[in-house]
Amino acid sequence: MQNSLLSSIFNSLRSANRWLLRTPERALNEAYEAALKIKGLEDAHFSGNRISINSGNYSKSAINYFQGELKKYLDVIKLRLIEFRASSSIVRLSNQSITEIQVDETTSDLTTISVIDQPALILKKLRFIDEVVARYETPETNPSLIIVSEPQRDGSNGIVGRSQTLAEATEEPKRDMKSITDKTGVLPRSILETVDRIKRDLDPQAEQEVVQNFRVSKSRTIISLRLILLLIIVPLLVQQISKNFIVGPVVDRFRTETEQASTFLNSEMEEEALDELQRYEQRLRFEVLIGKAPPIGDEEIVERVREKAAEVEEQYFRLGSDAIKNVFSDVLALAAFAVVVLVSKREIAVLKTFMDQLIYGLSDSAKAFIIILFTDMFVGFHSPHGWEVLLEGVSRHLGLPANRDFIFLFIATFPVILDTIFKYWIFRYLNRVSPSSVATYRNMNE
Repeated sequence: MQNSLLSSIFNSLRSANRWLLRTPERALNEAYEAALKIKGLEDAHFSGNRISINSGNYSKSAINYFQGELKKYLDVIKLRLIEFRASSSIVRLSNQSITEIQVDETTSDLTTISVIDQPALILKKLRFIDEVVARYETPETNPSLIIVSEPQRDGSNGIVGRSQTLAEATEEPKRDMKSITDKTGVLPRSILETVDRIKRDLDPQAEQEVVQNFRVSKSRTIISLRLILLLIIVPLLVQQISKNFIVGPVVDRFRTETEQASTFLNSEMEEEALDELQRYEQRLRFEVLIGKAPPIGDEEIVERVREKAAEVEEQYFRLGSDAIKNVFSDVLALAAFAVVVLVSKREIAVLKTFMDQLIYGLSDSAKAFIIILFTDMFVGFHSPHGWEVLLEGVSRHLGLPANRDFIFLFIATFPVILDTIFKYWIFRYLNRVSPSSVATYRNMNE
């Protein structure tokens, strides 16, 4: 029995070792196969050109299908190359020779057999993968983030359209923001903007530029809203799922089976439970004295207080378990948020330009109203009460005692830092971009 168990463990370890040793080769082969799939789509449907709306006369649904397949294969290549590099740093690839069968393209019935070493085959596959991926990658564009704008029809040539990338979604707003924030000169900014608008209106390509700007703005808005939803929904889902289905059962089982598990996580929770129990006993005696409840003896009062104590103990035991669950689930939610941020760098750049245009595009009175609202809420006269309630809620959520010294120190320093940041932003950026907004803000604040 013991020998069979040891043999099974040894076989499992040997299988795991073989799987680990083959990980670099397996990851590279999967990336190579994905590159072959992309090359096959190019040769079969786009005459060997890159997969684009301009390379073939296809319907909107067909273009969306090809773009979806392209994105899928590019994602596979990206992930498998990451896996290949990570595993190659751990596992040293062997230099054994590999027999490769090559088909002669001139005569399909003849084959040539050549023996090459594994490093040469790896370099050959990596070179092919780079050639395929390079057709969908520019110095400013991530190949896995390609967005197709809606194709349009004209009367003669059928479908006419163009592909829209994240680089284009960020490039145009950057030009706009630069024209707004970086213009300084002798003439007032309003006169320069009027002259620029007249030039744009007289430009023969003005209509095409307007349509292009609309497409860029539409793509930027969709990307920004989708990223905001992901940043909100993904951490919330991870927090709830991990709390209810992963962390929750483990914590409940551990605290239930452990006899030494404490009902109260900190002295503050114990004091709250004691105050609640004392109020219950005083209320019970008070109702007896005023005749609202029938007269009862001290023994019955003690019995009722004992039953209430059991309920309070169960209640705070559950609150302690929830606090422990919140700690672990919140950590996982923060990790999910960080992952979304790390894999969405291009979308974050688009979101930044979207927020810049949204803020700087408001009227002067709207800008002043928002500034006063946020400054009064976070750094105003009544803000310490809000910060105190927020910090106490966070400490209760995590099962920590509310440290009054830390709360008062935080209130004395953090709002001051925020106030300094607000004033610097107003002086450094808003005063240069929109001086009238600063004047309106000062008048409203006075």
